[in-house]
Amino acid sequence: MGTLFEDLGAQFHQSFIEADRWQRYLDGIKISFLVTLGALCIGIILGILVAIIRTLHDQQKGSERNFLLNLFNSICKAYTTIIRGTPMMVQLLIMGFVVFKTSRNLVGVAILSLGINSGAYTAEIIRSGIMSIDPGQMEAGRSLGMDYITVMKDIIIPQAIKNILPALGNELITLFKDTSLVTVIGLTDLTKAAQQIQAKTYQAFMPYIGIAIMYLVVVMILTKLLGILEKRLRQSDRR
Repeated sequence: MGTLFEDLGAQFHQSFIEADRWQRYLDGIKISFLVTLGALCIGIILGILVAIIRTLHDQQKGSERNFLLNLFNSICKAYTTIIRGTPMMVQLLIMGFVVFKTSRNLVGVAILSLGINSGAYTAEIIRSGIMSIDPGQMEAGRSLGMDYITVMKDIIIPQAIKNILPALGNELITLFKDTSLVTVIGLTDLTKAAQQIQAKTYQAFMPYIGIAIMYLVVVMILTKLLGILEKRLRQSDRR
């Protein structure tokens, strides 16, 4: 037993302490957070736009079909179908080695790739939230002279966000974990840092178990924060 603990201690020292290797993990997790936040912003913007277009299309009456809206709706449906139907890793490979093969801005490529991927899922989440709101609220807002965008922005979307917050929270957590895939385009995130350290120390156990714990801790913190936010939103509704 003593030998086992001594061996684990030596591995820990090699993987985290020696040559200040802990700094690599710290730099890696900073990249992971940066990619997550950037992709989240792109995903939410894309998701809202796609959700509004698809909802507006679905709310058209038979005699009031708009050609331009139908075209945009077809593009949005193709976007969500293609993105949700292909693996995230394949999308990263295409963006990193085909679309942006000459780019040296790997962080930007990773943010854009994950953001486009997240947008397809976020769009369906937001659309389901919008559809859950009583259609009478849209009619009431329009009858008061408000245009469609104003009603969506001031009345529908704020209510929808409360309904879909748990699903959006899950998307945020999934997005953070998906940053581990950016290693395929050469970006040094948390997972890549562990791979580099494993290649130097020839010890796989401690680096990989270490980053698994780091991912778990971050996810637990995010889950706790989202729970607090949901609780406060429920309390505000009662008031």
